[in-house]
Amino acid sequence: MATRRKFLKNAGILSAILALNPLKAEEILPKNKKIRKPVVLSTWRFGIQANEEAWKVLSKGGKALDAVEKGVRLVEDDPNERSVGYGGRPDRDGRVTLDACIMDEKANIGSVASLEHIKNPISVARAVMEKTPHVMLVGDGALQFAVSQGFEKINLLTPESEKEWKDWLKTSEYKPVVNIENHDTIGMIALDEHGNLSGACTTSGMAFKMHGRVGDSPIIGAGLFVDNEVGAATATGHGEEVIRTCGSHLVVELMRQGKSPQQACEEAVKRIYKNFVNQNRNVKDTQIGFIAINKFGETGAFCLQKGFNYAVHTQENNVLIDAKSLI
Repeated sequence: MATRRKFLKNAGILSAILALNPLKAEEILPKNKKIRKPVVLSTWRFGIQANEEAWKVLSKGGKALDAVEKGVRLVEDDPNERSVGYGGRPDRDGRVTLDACIMDEKANIGSVASLEHIKNPISVARAVMEKTPHVMLVGDGALQFAVSQGFEKINLLTPESEKEWKDWLKTSEYKPVVNIENHDTIGMIALDEHGNLSGACTTSGMAFKMHGRVGDSPIIGAGLFVDNEVGAATATGHGEEVIRTCGSHLVVELMRQGKSPQQACEEAVKRIYKNFVNQNRNVKDTQIGFIAINKFGETGAFCLQKGFNYAVHTQENNVLIDAKSLI
């Protein structure tokens, strides 16, 4: 009995020490392992072009923060990409509202939600991070701030998106299509030549959502999380489900515990699936995907069901990969 008490006492002391002095990546991840850098990865097929844009920064020794902002802006600017930025699908009132967040290697964060009339919410999010005492601005306040910073007001609803909305109004049936209308996100994470991580996430949200709905994309810890000691992760898919588990933070913390980026993404998706099972809900119309990178430049991705792909750019190439799925 005395031995057991001594063991428990020592274990308690050790736990207290670890709580006060959390392990760093170099104490968790394998020793003497070669670091692959720079690396940038992003969600979905448009990630190929976004990665190319980010690589223009990374290949010249630039910062990961600048790279991820530049990369996702390319998609925000493209009216043909109907799930992000200009030309994004509107809510059920015909209003295009945008969400975005950004996070750097020092845990500086900025976010905007329900932002209208501004084409590049990711840059407004960065301005929130760098020029305000706050971390998140929403709605009219976000718009007011953006205009004060010189961002131009435009009509984000393109004729193509308006036509889709009017067609939707004929039935007003809210059933987002898996891998099309219910991803609506580009998330990008990068490791630069200096060994620093940053990430960005931007979206127009679920097509034909209720006005004012906000998903995971602008929420640090849900749609995006960066820990420069360990790694970074970002999410795509049905935002409500990612929020339930603080998904991206979960992935990073699993990497802190020693899991690879791939293993961490798989575990995060399994936990979301478990919620569906426990609540007796059907996953048929839901997609969730995570991508992750650790401090060694190792990457991983996983999704709930088939159809999610992601792009990875290294010194060798820029490739599109079909993620493995749970179901």
